[in-house]
Amino acid sequence: MMCNEEIIGGLPIEIIKKKNLKNLYIRVNPPEGSVTVSTPSDYPDEEIRLFVLKKMPEITKVRDRMLSQARQTEREYVSGESHFLWGKPYRLQVVYEGNKYEISKLPNKIILTAPERSTKESRERAFNEWYREELKRVLDGVVSRCETKTNLHANEYKIKNMKTKWGTCNIDKKRIWINLQLAKKPIECLEYVVIHELVHLLEKNHTHRFNSLVEEFYPTWKEARKLLSELPLDHIEKGEQVDYEEEDNSK
Repeated sequence: MMCNEEIIGGLPIEIIKKKNLKNLYIRVNPPEGSVTVSTPSDYPDEEIRLFVLKKMPEITKVRDRMLSQARQTEREYVSGESHFLWGKPYRLQVVYEGNKYEISKLPNKIILTAPERSTKESRERAFNEWYREELKRVLDGVVSRCETKTNLHANEYKIKNMKTKWGTCNIDKKRIWINLQLAKKPIECLEYVVIHELVHLLEKNHTHRFNSLVEEFYPTWKEARKLLSELPLDHIEKGEQVDYEEEDNSK
């Protein structure tokens, strides 16, 4: 593996060359928006520069969104914190008793029962498992509606805790991954993401045709996308990997 840094289009770009890569990938890394390019070891330097310059408008757009969108402070999973479920904020109350983790929701607060010696990490795991169950509970109905609207069908839906991508689609396997964090957003955001990923089964890239199909199947997609961009994201530490990437299929 070889690493070096270049200034391309006015931005410092870290270039990583690896033998086992087949395509070129661009990643914009939170929280400060640094840019990493991963390429096959034999990829010509000049072609790397040209590709990055071609993608610079998209890179800039992602960086600007990343730098401008509010993020929550780091959660400690203690009483008094605010936590979201389906777009609504709830006040957290932690009750330390017993040796099991239990979570219940009241009209304006979430009660987490945890062992006295529980750690922040264990309380976070319990919370994420609760979010996973909430998302599973709602997802089947959303998928049914979206697949009926589009007449498109995925073989499998899976849930994964991702930092910045709301969903991904493996076109060959017809498998869609849904971000666990969508349990914190309004349900229309989940519907938009499912439609978005289903459309990738018809159109791989984000072309004009892709956007037209999303518009046809989900006319209010722009409002849903705006909600996703306005609501605060989770806290993220410097160096954590972002899921945004661009793939070069021209070679």
